[in-house]
Amino acid sequence: MPQPPTDDPTTPAEKGAVHRLVDTPGGRIHLVEQGTGPLVLLVHGFPESWYSWRHQLPALAAAGYRAAAIDVRGYGRSAKPAATDAYRMLAHVADNTAVVHALGEETATVVGHDWGSPIAANSALLRPDVFTAVGLLSVPYAPRGDHRPTDGFARIGGDEEFYVSYFQAPGRAEAEIERDVRGWLAGFYAGLTGSTLTPEEHGRLFFVPPGAHLADRFPTGPLPAWLTEADLDVYSGEFERSGLAGALNRYRNVDRDWEDLAAWHGAPITQPSLFIGGSLDASTTWMADAIDAYPATLPGLSAAHILEGCGHWIQQERPDEVNRLLTQWLDGLR
Repeated sequence: MPQPPTDDPTTPAEKGAVHRLVDTPGGRIHLVEQGTGPLVLLVHGFPESWYSWRHQLPALAAAGYRAAAIDVRGYGRSAKPAATDAYRMLAHVADNTAVVHALGEETATVVGHDWGSPIAANSALLRPDVFTAVGLLSVPYAPRGDHRPTDGFARIGGDEEFYVSYFQAPGRAEAEIERDVRGWLAGFYAGLTGSTLTPEEHGRLFFVPPGAHLADRFPTGPLPAWLTEADLDVYSGEFERSGLAGALNRYRNVDRDWEDLAAWHGAPITQPSLFIGGSLDASTTWMADAIDAYPATLPGLSAAHILEGCGHWIQQERPDEVNRLLTQWLDGLR
């Protein structure tokens, strides 16, 4: 049975929400839930936490849904296995399935952002009996391809190193980020926010020159409008406690995922689906071909929305618009 933890502070963003720890075969998962009704499981990306859904929890609850935002394994107050391969996609799908059942439900709609988007997509792909609809934010669905992912990432950067390649060696990115977690996060969040950088600067943010650090190209200056000092305190506090290894291990499993998911090569997701992206988000522009392929890869797609002038942190940059689109889609599923 889910049990509420005793050590979680309550911020203004959490009013009316309940913290829980639920048991899964891979370890306990921390989540924050609000509302009653059909279950909507919210899955965050890198480098975030359940807190990235702080605007959606009350909106979905007010619309008649039971919204549950998890800390993905490796993050926040959820389990942090030591083994790198404990963060393969199959483990995240198993976590999501176990959370639904631990909350006393048989089915749920799953919605993911950033890395949470492929986790949500694969949850729907592998467990259609549990996840009856899927919402994808920022990162489009792309079925398993023909080539090993790290081979492709190694070719992208030319003389510079693509950030996913930079993240592969255990301890390397941790050493950069953990020297100043709060400052690194502030720069990363600002850099991927719409209108902070020019499109050229934004693209260069994902590449590391020889001998440099990823943060060397981060913008400096005030925080973006969507991120307060208090918000940054929440994020940085979580990572200062947990470290970054669990979060970065998701990137270190892309080849394992490719091997594990061979049976689903090129497979479409047939459940009802939704995509929302930002026009200034590299995830949207670099993967435009994946969006174009939606008639084949997401045959149950209700709509694909591109928010003009929006960057990567879509549900935080444009909470009202995202809430409206999500609730309209969910209402249509009833």
